[in-house]
Amino acid sequence: MTAGGGALTHIGASGEANMVDVGDKAETVRIAVAEGMVRMRPETLELIRDGDAKKGDVIGTARLAGIMAAKQTANLIPLCHPLMLTKVAVEITEDDALPGLRVEATAKLTGRTGVEMEALTAVSVACLTIYDMAKAADKEMEIGGIRLVAKSGGRSGDYQRGEHG
Repeated sequence: MTAGGGALTHIGASGEANMVDVGDKAETVRIAVAEGMVRMRPETLELIRDGDAKKGDVIGTARLAGIMAAKQTANLIPLCHPLMLTKVAVEITEDDALPGLRVEATAKLTGRTGVEMEALTAVSVACLTIYDMAKAADKEMEIGGIRLVAKSGGRSGDYQRGEHG
């Protein structure tokens, strides 16, 4: 059993990879929220905060990269369906306690399949972009904590991290 309580849906009877048939599913509003973080030296965070990174606006560029990545998820993850997203939002906030940046992405659509992978892809690529743009100052940065926070809509119902064991 998986943490969601079901079997693996992309594996056929003989163990081969399959794209799930979503043709019989009802169209519903589906939303997913994912998060991640980039831990860095305090001096690197200050450099980003002050807008002094050599490659330019780290946070703005990472936000845009995350949005673009969500729209390309089906091209990156082999068994994901191409989706007509109605919303992708990427929020990047400073966290002096890390120290570093926290990234949260929300993906939304009305359709037959969920948008968890799109939200997770947005977070992943936003984090990678932060690393790329600041690596000249800090190659020791650490990307982590990438996970689904919540999802709603669809046959499997709603999910909120921490509510399912």
